[in-house]
This record gives sequence, structure tokens and C-alpha cells, in this order.
Amino acid sequence: MRNLSGDGIVEFVLVDFPTSPPLQLLLFVLFLIIFLLTLLENALIVSTIWLTPSLHRPMYFFLGHLSFLELWYINVTVPRLLGAFLTQEHRVSYVGCMTQLYFFIALACTECVLLAVMAYDRYLAICEPLRYPSLMPFSMAIRLAASSWGSGFFSSMMKLLFISRLSYCGSNIINHFFCDISPLLNLTCSNKKQAELVDFLLALVMILLPLMAVVSSYAAIIATILRIPTAQGRHKAFSTCASHLAVVVIYYSSTLFTYARPQAMYTFNHNKVISVLYTVIVPFLNPAIYCLRNKEVKDALRKTVLGRCPYSRDIPD
Repeated sequence: MRNLSGDGIVEFVLVDFPTSPPLQLLLFVLFLIIFLLTLLENALIVSTIWLTPSLHRPMYFFLGHLSFLELWYINVTVPRLLGAFLTQEHRVSYVGCMTQLYFFIALACTECVLLAVMAYDRYLAICEPLRYPSLMPFSMAIRLAASSWGSGFFSSMMKLLFISRLSYCGSNIINHFFCDISPLLNLTCSNKKQAELVDFLLALVMILLPLMAVVSSYAAIIATILRIPTAQGRHKAFSTCASHLAVVVIYYSSTLFTYARPQAMYTFNHNKVISVLYTVIVPFLNPAIYCLRNKEVKDALRKTVLGRCPYSRDIPD
């Protein structure tokens, strides 16, 4: 790669998955099916929550935002992954790379904060049930959701501000199927300490602080559930937050492993495989977990789908 007019960069080359053509075609079809199913799942949840008055409550309001975020997220990352199975390399302009990176970071950070907000909502519902309506009115839910989106996009803007100031004057090859922070920092020929420091500090704020809020909320929830005298009462209380807890465990496990895995794993090209986990598999599993674990969502989804079928009245409940 050569600099044009000072620090202007023409393009980056993204190195795709080096596999045999038959396996590439198989993986393409597999991830295309997962992509379409994920779109359908999340679109159904968003429309169901919007069209069902009984779900116009903070818990489902946050779930609707999470599903809308997943829709946006997979539309940013998965098309590039599908393209990686059709070609050996892909060229992307400098502006296109920075744009992709901005939305990828913004949506990932927003999801971290939104999951913490949902954990706090479950804490209030279980530990403060009598005061829940006054502590979590719908206006508060709107402010919390807006804060999640705002903090995620602001954090991404700050990261990109420092990354975009770096100079690239050597190789332009990124061994990844999309633009990510680590590969870009490895390519720069300027001093990257400041950008690395900002990335580290914002990662602490946007990942570890929400994680601490989630852990604190569920510690209080578990303590409250254990004090319930009957097994039926404990099961009912835990069922209200089990789906969210499963989503949190899957999401943070993949995210923390991505940032905390040993440096030696980079040499075995595991970075792409792990990225597939949190860009494709996690968004695919989240709606399924919520639908399987939540009776209200399942019933509302069934009514939304069957209610638009011309013969739905002949189908018994």
C-alpha cells in the first residue's frame, strides 16, 4: 500500500477464508441460511412487541431494542462474511473500512450497555416488586435505552477519532474478513500507543463496567430468589430472568474471550473463527433463547404469525 497525498490511504485488502471451493460453497450456504433465519427471528420479535399492547412494558421494550440492534449488527458484518466464502480476498476503501469499523464498534458497545440495563430492570422487578412501577416507568425505560445507544455510538466515535489519525505506509493486507481494531493497529507505521490506550480505557468502560453491573444485579437477584420459601415461587422468579441470563453468558463469554485470549492464538488464525461466533452465532441464538424461555413472547409471536394467516381462526390454541 502506498500513501497518496500525505497520509491518504487508497484501500485495504481483506484476506478471506483459505479453504477448498466445495467447503467454501457449503459454508456460504450454511451461513446464508443462518443469516436469513436471524433476520426473520429478530424482525418477528420487533414487530410482535410493536403490535402487541400487552408487551408494551420496559422488559419487552428493551428486548425490542436488542432485537433491532441484532438486525442492524448482522447487516453490518454477515454480508462481508458471506463474501469471504466466495473470494480469496476483498478490497475495501479506507473510508469504507473506517465506516464499517465505526458501526461495528458502536453496535457492540451498545449491546454491552443494553444488556446491563436489562439486568438492572430484572433486578428491580424481582428485588423491588412493589416499587417497580415507580422506579421503572416507561419514561425511564426510554431514557435508559437512549443512553445505551448514545454511549455506544459516542464510544465508537472516540475510538475512531484516534485510529483515523494513524498513518499507514507499509502492507495493506488485513488477515480478517472485516475491518477490526487489532489488525488496523498492527498495520500502522506511526506511534499507536495513544490509540491503544484509548481503546483499552474505553473497553474497560464499555465492557467491564456493564459486566460488573450485570454481575451485581444477578448476585442480588439470586440472593432474593433463595429467600423465597416455596420451590414454585423460586422457579417463577428465576424464569423471568433466565433467558436474559443465558444471553448475557453467551455474549460476554465470546466477547471476553476475544479480548482476553492468549496472544499465541493469533498465529493459528483463530481470530476469524472467534469473530464468526460473536457476529453470527450469538445474534442467531439470542431470539431463539428468548422465545423458548418466555411464554408471553411465544404466545404473542404465535398470535402475530397466525393472526395474519387467512385460515388462522380454524387453528386451535
